[in-house]
Amino acid sequence: MQLPGARERWVRTGGIELCVAELGNPDLPTVVLVHGYPDSKEVWSRVAPALAEQWHVVLYDVRGHGRSSAPKPLRGGFTLEKLTDDFLAVLDEVSPGRPVHLVGHDWGSVQSWEFATVERTKGRIASFTSMSGPSLDHFGHWIRSRMTRPTPRRVVQLAGQGAKSWYVYLLHTPVLPELAWRGPLGRRWPRILERLEKVPAGDYPTASLPRDAAHGAWLYRDNVRTRLRRPRPDAYAHVPVQLITPTGDAFLSEYLYDDLEQWAPRLVRRRLPAQHWVPRTRPDQLVSWISEFVAANEPSAKAARTPSAEPVGPGRYADRFAGRLVLVTGAAGGIGRATALAFAGAGARVVAVDQDAAGAARTAETSLLVGAPAAWAETAEPGDEQAMEKLGAKVAAEYGTVDVLVNLAGEAPSGPFLETTSEEWRGLLDAGFLGVVHSCRVFGGPMAERGQGGHIVNVLPSIPGPARRAPGAATYGTAQAAVLALSQGLRAELAPRTVSVSAVRPGAVCAGAGEAGARAGAGVAAGASTTGAASNGVDADAVAPSRRSRGRTPEQVAEAVLEAVAHDRALVLVPGRPTGLRRLFRGGTESLRKNR
Repeated sequence: MQLPGARERWVRTGGIELCVAELGNPDLPTVVLVHGYPDSKEVWSRVAPALAEQWHVVLYDVRGHGRSSAPKPLRGGFTLEKLTDDFLAVLDEVSPGRPVHLVGHDWGSVQSWEFATVERTKGRIASFTSMSGPSLDHFGHWIRSRMTRPTPRRVVQLAGQGAKSWYVYLLHTPVLPELAWRGPLGRRWPRILERLEKVPAGDYPTASLPRDAAHGAWLYRDNVRTRLRRPRPDAYAHVPVQLITPTGDAFLSEYLYDDLEQWAPRLVRRRLPAQHWVPRTRPDQLVSWISEFVAANEPSAKAARTPSAEPVGPGRYADRFAGRLVLVTGAAGGIGRATALAFAGAGARVVAVDQDAAGAARTAETSLLVGAPAAWAETAEPGDEQAMEKLGAKVAAEYGTVDVLVNLAGEAPSGPFLETTSEEWRGLLDAGFLGVVHSCRVFGGPMAERGQGGHIVNVLPSIPGPARRAPGAATYGTAQAAVLALSQGLRAELAPRTVSVSAVRPGAVCAGAGEAGARAGAGVAAGASTTGAASNGVDADAVAPSRRSRGRTPEQVAEAVLEAVAHDRALVLVPGRPTGLRRLFRGGTESLRKNR
């Protein structure tokens, strides 16, 4: 199968013909994508076109795979030395005078570690992004260190990875893997990927899969035992390395990379809640991270940036949120704006949603300045079901599946219960509860269907007064209890589909503190904060000074939201002096913690 819009050429090296595909402008910096086992270059068909909008993208079928020819005989034809010959031959054709940015997945990453550490490729590679494939030399040293200096923890790590590597042992058996791949396993593999890895059905894998997998068994036979027994002592990366680790990888343990800094001094780590085949299941995230890393290590791209466009350094949790798509409702001011900017500071792509179009636009613009690689403003009222449906379709089509959804429950009536009208109660239901319901359904559905992780955070309405007997406690208590119960139920229901749900209870929020921080240069426009006493219908001047002094700032609540996602907390209470409403949440809190 030919990639749509790709220009193909043939590269001859060592008696082998390699099928090479190119997309994008060849005058731009080159990104080379190397596929793994048992794939062909088409595994990148959801990543390459998006990257080609910004870079010159090159893909090639590894020898014996796809449309490339196989060595004769097969034995000894797939050594890392010969794979390096192939790689350099491709570079001589597609980028003869300029270093390339290398990206490898699975066995494409295994062989790319060789490219990034041997002497003869120095000066030919500008950066390397690795995913789901360790260096065999590093793996060999990792095994040796755990066998020669065992500790209980190291023994457990060794046993765990040994169990995950069951397929390696089978691929070393004679003839059997070839028979299986050319027979029932080859026919059933697409369904296996759909069921176990949540890989979308379509034009992948290609019809060459049985032959590719049979040939590719020699990748293991020609290299694994040799390198694990005698790993190279000089396998140091001479290029910057970005390591993307899928946390749900069934074949590779995260512990494999514990000691990687000693082999790759210029290392950037990324963790992705996904399974092994991330080029098929998380292409949007890979495109973002790869593009960001290429730009950071491409001299021409650096020179093209204007000083005003320079992002600030990565913030806390950058390894978890950089490049991930985060959607925040109520993002025009207050807690919503602070939360959007906190995720932006961690390198996330941000969708700022609010019925205040100008406020959402300001948040999106500021997100770009504080570190977001991309940010968009959208106008919608969460309580309007049809508006949220339209927004969900637009976000899915233009930005991708949301990774983190943050819902700010709408305002609730703040007066005494006996003075609260039926219309106000209906407004509480629409804005304070159903808005959260609509958002969870619209954006949580695609998360669950993707089956590769996701997180929903529901921020409960803030408290209008310091005491549980204050006017408005009944209505606010009802709003908080409803959102908390929804969060609790969703956490249990969506957990089997790899989507987590958290509730954040902000307590009393002092809007003035957030605005003061903004005027001091915190990045929040003065007067933009709408969460707190004033915005909830309470006269700010009537609020007791003691309440102001102990009120939480929007930035504190935003930090709690990031903590909830980073550590998968069921319920986070924003730090501060407790209020009388804590008892209302005690039962729900204990129940949620049991579900963690």
